[in-house]
Amino acid sequence: MPSDAKILIVDDHEDTLYALESALAPLGYRLSRATSGDEALKEVLRGQVGLLLLDVRMPGVSGLDVVRYMRRLEQTQHIPVVLLTGFGTDHELTSTAFGLGVADLITKPIDPWALRTKVRYLYDAHRRQLALQEEIRELRALVKNHGEPHDGPSHPALPHPDTRVPLQRAEGAHHSSLEQDRT
Repeated sequence: MPSDAKILIVDDHEDTLYALESALAPLGYRLSRATSGDEALKEVLRGQVGLLLLDVRMPGVSGLDVVRYMRRLEQTQHIPVVLLTGFGTDHELTSTAFGLGVADLITKPIDPWALRTKVRYLYDAHRRQLALQEEIRELRALVKNHGEPHDGPSHPALPHPDTRVPLQRAEGAHHSSLEQDRT
């Protein structure tokens, strides 16, 4: 997820969209809005969405329908979703929502401070997870390329075997630095 990924807010009521945008504005993240499930799906499929705040009950395509569709696609299945409902929660809704892997289910009216805290945590955690996945892909490519015969010098990102620190020496240095930290 690029660092400029946005938070998509989806609700069929304009006043709710405005309230959510106002609550999240202090975080400084890019915000985008949609007023229907169809519009939300189109926006998510275009990419650049790092978190979705999604009303459960909307005319046409519901919030749960949007999540069901997103979870079937590799490109969208890991985007965190917070479902919003103004009708209260019941066992069936809660079970269905968490069964689909939503991050949270929040009842309206929403406490702005609590919403900002949850959004900041979920958005940042998702961004870190994607950065780690990218780093793993890059490291796997390096390892794969390093294992293949080639004419040039060894890859600069990988240490030459003669420059590696023996494990025993490295562990001893680690322990002594820990002891210094305790004093």
